[in-house]
Amino acid sequence: MFELAFAAYFIDKLFGELPCKHPVMFMGDFISAFEKRFYQDSILRGAILVLSLVFTTWLISFSIIQLSLFLAENLQFFVLAICASTGLAMNMLYSSVENVAKSESPQTAVSHLVSRDTENMNETDAYKAALETWAENLSDGVIAPLFYLTLFGLPGIAIYKAINTMDSMMGYRTARYEKFGKVAARLDDVANYIPARLTAVLIVILMPNKKNSWKILWRDGHKLDSPNAGYPIAALAGSLRIALGGAAQYHGKLKLKRTLGDALQPISRATIQQALALRWRLDIFIFLILLGLS
Repeated sequence: MFELAFAAYFIDKLFGELPCKHPVMFMGDFISAFEKRFYQDSILRGAILVLSLVFTTWLISFSIIQLSLFLAENLQFFVLAICASTGLAMNMLYSSVENVAKSESPQTAVSHLVSRDTENMNETDAYKAALETWAENLSDGVIAPLFYLTLFGLPGIAIYKAINTMDSMMGYRTARYEKFGKVAARLDDVANYIPARLTAVLIVILMPNKKNSWKILWRDGHKLDSPNAGYPIAALAGSLRIALGGAAQYHGKLKLKRTLGDALQPISRATIQQALALRWRLDIFIFLILLGLS
């Protein structure tokens, strides 16, 4: 599994998104079609969707493995590595966050990354949102998929992406999804429990200001409503000596979130570049660990 994870991460680093319809888009199509046909304001109906997509995802990934057995061994490994690489998002995440720092309109650029309302943001708000996205999605898009890939192979990373996709589409406490999306949201919380904390520890280890990063992680990591998102965000805030979190607008409603970190430094384009410097350190760390375990 470690050799497969190494190859998949390397492919994502070199090529990023492949020029074809992404598996997550197929998962989104499945969710949308099920919701359109079978939606009810019901926890049970949402649970049926979760079980249906998880089983379908396992079946497809298992079938790919079985079909690959008809190929030569090296080609079999290459096909599985390509498939697994589609579950990793370091290349895309880095480019998207970097684009916010480079854009003349960071509010517009960040609107493609976050679910919060961006129309009334100032530049600082946009940069904060990009930094929070960078920290949180290092867990969701990089560490968690690798974690499940190394443990369970292609079915592991595929099922994790299915769970994460359901949460991103249905895991909202709105009138429509409070019940229908509850199972998806809780399953995502469970799936990300270990990876989120592992990501936070990696940020502390690999970024500057380790003492302050650990202090803020320990003090503020649990403060968000999400049981997981606050940990990598708090660790990054401590490392950069900034304050993240706070009030934000979602679906036209103001949500008062706790502040993570202390505002010892202003937030600017340069702050995003400092945060993005984590990428090369994380790349080296991941490659060395996977190579050693292989």
